[in-house]
Amino acid sequence: MTDSPRQSPPYRWALATFAVVLAIYLVTLAPTTAFWDTSEYIAAARVLGIPHPPGNPLFIILAHTFGLLPLAASYAERINLFAATTSAAAAGLWFLVAERWLQGIVRHRWARYAAAFGGVLVGATSWSVWNQSTVNEKVYTVSLLSIALVMWLVVRWGDDEAGPHRDRWLVLIAYVLALTSTNHLMGLLALPALAVYVLWTDWRVVTRPTVLIGVAIAAVVGISLNYLWLPMRAGQYPPINEGEPVGFFSQALQDVLNRVQYGKPALTERQASFPGQLANFWQYYSWQFARDWGQLSRIATAIFTVLGLSGLWALWKADRRAGVAGLALLGTLSLGLVFYMNFKYGFSQYPDQPSLPREVRERDYFFIGSFAVYGAFVACGLGALMQSIVDGLRDRGTAAARWAATSPVLALAFVPLAGNYATASRAHETMARDFAYDILESVEPYGILITAGDNDTFPLWYAQEVEGIRRDVTLANLSLMNTEWHLRQLARRETPAFDPARADAIWRSFPVPRRPTTPALALSIAEVDSLPEAMQVPAEGGIAFDSLQIRFGQDVLLRQDLATIFLIRDNKGKRPVFFSWSDGGYPDQTLGLSAYLLSQGFVRKLMPTPVKPSDTVVLSQGLGYVDIPRTNTLLWDVYHWQSATRARPFGWVDPPSGSILQLYSVVYGGSARVFEAAGDSTVASRADSVAREVTRQLSGRAMF
Repeated sequence: MTDSPRQSPPYRWALATFAVVLAIYLVTLAPTTAFWDTSEYIAAARVLGIPHPPGNPLFIILAHTFGLLPLAASYAERINLFAATTSAAAAGLWFLVAERWLQGIVRHRWARYAAAFGGVLVGATSWSVWNQSTVNEKVYTVSLLSIALVMWLVVRWGDDEAGPHRDRWLVLIAYVLALTSTNHLMGLLALPALAVYVLWTDWRVVTRPTVLIGVAIAAVVGISLNYLWLPMRAGQYPPINEGEPVGFFSQALQDVLNRVQYGKPALTERQASFPGQLANFWQYYSWQFARDWGQLSRIATAIFTVLGLSGLWALWKADRRAGVAGLALLGTLSLGLVFYMNFKYGFSQYPDQPSLPREVRERDYFFIGSFAVYGAFVACGLGALMQSIVDGLRDRGTAAARWAATSPVLALAFVPLAGNYATASRAHETMARDFAYDILESVEPYGILITAGDNDTFPLWYAQEVEGIRRDVTLANLSLMNTEWHLRQLARRETPAFDPARADAIWRSFPVPRRPTTPALALSIAEVDSLPEAMQVPAEGGIAFDSLQIRFGQDVLLRQDLATIFLIRDNKGKRPVFFSWSDGGYPDQTLGLSAYLLSQGFVRKLMPTPVKPSDTVVLSQGLGYVDIPRTNTLLWDVYHWQSATRARPFGWVDPPSGSILQLYSVVYGGSARVFEAAGDSTVASRADSVAREVTRQLSGRAMF
């Protein structure tokens, strides 16, 4: 059966594709928050806050609205479902694009539908796309949807008859592009493909005044969220307000939109060699098709590389305009993005060269656009292969039999589904949420907890703002205390009341102090803004607050060090101060506080006088002074050690965030030695078994 290339788009089949992909994502959906930016964005959506630059107002508004829908009991799960839905919707749109591109390659309608579905399934179950679609870690699934929507509108524009009706498509495309830029600039990467279609089809359209005016007005409306919503919402000072872009067209707003915080060098100043950056992209690309299959994944990578590139070639021959546009899109999302992002060497790239400057985590998620788009070219490759088989069979059997003979080819489309399922899935993973609960409940009522980075802070923001867990605890992040906005928020924050009924049972009989009425950081906003970024250590090399002696371990103090000193000074006798074990040796090496730190599970409490050993306090080699009763209670009655030791087929998949999991190994392992020395071999053995299992998870040797 053959049909005309100009037929009504198969919207029902696109809807079916959306439903199938969404079902896959639902089965593997994360039940709660996760590490990295997941918690930050879920919490920001909940409070209509402003996450890290560039602020992402479109994402926040969409996710907040979606989160109001009663689609799941957990708010985090609803936002994860938002990621799954937007990514699946992108797959449905890519089905439409792929089917249209296949019209010049495959003559049989149902074979076209099958090839389009197969290729889109490959893109949707590519490892990075799938992994990002089952938890709302970033804003990129909205960008995936935007790119797919723009490409479908571009294709429809290209098929329309010249005239005012077709011109309106361009106005709509301009609006979508401008609007998606307020989510993330990734959405703009469809522009080169748009340019190819416009210049190839009717370049004069860009010279018509009515089109130019309509496009300009649409762009202004679309981008207005950046310049209206961001400063207005920032001026209301929500709980998450990164960069505080208060004021229309203010410098703070420009700094947020321009990502000044990251201090990226000029593109001419490469952070790694360009060949090395290309090799890093290839490393990520090689993960996409069968990451679970070890060495066999190389075969899958080779097969899909040939299939996708042959599909692009088939598209080039059948429809030169679409082929050039597709090549421009794929090149922009891969080689162009590699050049523009200018990353350091990948976290796991060249493991035999440990001295290379590296990214703090894997950056494969930046390239999910290219992996999703590649599915459309795989669709063309599948279709071209099926058509060539039918042509090779010529007049053998019936037409239906010849097309049926090509159906085994479609089995290739299910390779990524089978080859990525175990590690792309986020189902049953609750580690980040459980860690946040564990460390927050380690802190006494109205305590201050000093943390180090993203993974030991963002889950805590989530726990406090979304689930209402221990909101009385004031969180001070060392890296963020180098920024003025974080210190301003510490200076403004009113401490919520401690609620014993919502706290862990360990604190319900604890003598709760009076609720503090002043902020944890007792500096005015002007004083905060006047803090230097760095200063020389005073000649005496330390400072004393009554019996508490701070001895500086370096010649220069950063803003974070000054802020920590002020937190200690301003809260002595008012609020207990705790350092997370994720801070490593910071309080010991930078502030010389080892003698004043009492280890209690995942935190160390700062004592007003040097700690002395007793029946309940011992000095250990790994954990310093340890409060045995409190630590024992936290480890077994409060902490979710079962989450840390949960059976994972390939162990902990994300090594960069494994440092948080490592805390369980360090604290439980160190406590085991303490319990053993105290004569409790049973508890010591139990703690040691937890530490060992966590270590196995981190090494990837925990095969179940």
